[in-house]
Amino acid sequence: MSATDTMSASTPIDSQLNAVRAGLKRRHAQERRFQVLGLAAIFAALTMVAVLFGSVLFKGLPAFWQSTLHLEISLTADVIDVGPPPVQKADQNPAEFEAELTDWRRALARVSWNKILEKAVRGVLPADLADAKARDIIGIVASGERYTLRDMVLEDPSLIGQKIDVDLLADANVDNWLKGNIDRSLGQSRQQLSAGEQEIADALAEKGVITQSFNSGIFFNVDSRSSPASAGLAGAFMGSLYMMLVVIMLAVPIGVASAIYLEEFAPTNRFTDFIEVNINNLAAVPSIVFGLLGASIFINWMHLPLSAPLVGGLVLTLMTLPTIIIATRGTLRAIPPSIREAALGLGASRTQMVFHHVLPLAIPGILTATIIGVAQALGETAPLLLIGMNAFVASVPSSPMDQATALPVQIYLWQGNENFNFFEARTNAAIIVLLGLMISLNAIAILLRQRIERRW
Repeated sequence: MSATDTMSASTPIDSQLNAVRAGLKRRHAQERRFQVLGLAAIFAALTMVAVLFGSVLFKGLPAFWQSTLHLEISLTADVIDVGPPPVQKADQNPAEFEAELTDWRRALARVSWNKILEKAVRGVLPADLADAKARDIIGIVASGERYTLRDMVLEDPSLIGQKIDVDLLADANVDNWLKGNIDRSLGQSRQQLSAGEQEIADALAEKGVITQSFNSGIFFNVDSRSSPASAGLAGAFMGSLYMMLVVIMLAVPIGVASAIYLEEFAPTNRFTDFIEVNINNLAAVPSIVFGLLGASIFINWMHLPLSAPLVGGLVLTLMTLPTIIIATRGTLRAIPPSIREAALGLGASRTQMVFHHVLPLAIPGILTATIIGVAQALGETAPLLLIGMNAFVASVPSSPMDQATALPVQIYLWQGNENFNFFEARTNAAIIVLLGLMISLNAIAILLRQRIERRW
């Protein structure tokens, strides 16, 4: 064979190899571009999440530290002129003793606690502010702290006549002023504090009488309109906790049982198809529609109490059921058919096959469905507004039947508060608490799932 023939024979082969190499090069380039785009998408998503959480933490963490006055208060008997608390005599009627005790408590409530606070604050003022107005002095202390002082004496009457060291919350506007949340260059007519209150707050902060202390009240106090500085999340936290208990106790067993029946036992017919289609449609229904349904059925027809966590839990159960059913059916569908065939081949009944062989393998996925459903319910606000859970409730619910609010609703209410400079940090702190509750519930479910996975 001549050289010319050899070259002509190798030319098609070389061109084919070059075409293959070019095709591989394009495919590898496309794969690299896809990987780069995927990494960029992940990076962008993580960046957005980091910005979101960073913003919430940056704005919310200051709310966990609040301006606090450290005072020595003299509970002199001439000011608290109520005498010792009554002691029940051996021959005294219980009703008479209760009347005497009530009269003593009323006398204690009539004590001028503002004068006691004014005297304590005036005693630590610098000399150039010795003639400060009483109104300005009282104005730097949170309005609810006089009741805190009264309750201390009510719990321990032996404090009368003594000097005690007490930490009291500063007023919300004082907290704004000292944290720099208020522009000090604004005219006095646009300031929330009077000129005298500004001078007193700056002087006491400089002396160390007012410091930034950890605010445990945000966890243990209820919401307050008369004393915003002492507003807390205790009532909303317990309301959300009660609602999640109702959701977990109702939505999980009902949703899982419905999914098992539809996937493993229900016959294939038009009625079953109709149910499946409607479950899928319910998963896409706006949450506010469930609120309308709850208000119509649970409150207007069943006459359940307004603003009760029980009603909120029932509404969220209806909203969460489609999510749990769909996710659980997906988990059951993912179990290999060989498991079912092997169980039936060994003589197990259909019920034994499902509950002894399929369901144990599906539990991790069911817990994942539970996590998704509970997380969705925990952050809902719209349906709760329609059943009255946006009402102001100044108490901690002792049961799911008591009136309460919820963390998402509390966030909504604080976000719209007129004292936005103060409640902006409070709102973000409430978001942190809500996220902490959600992460805690999810962590419990994940730990249970991991333990079950190791067992099986």
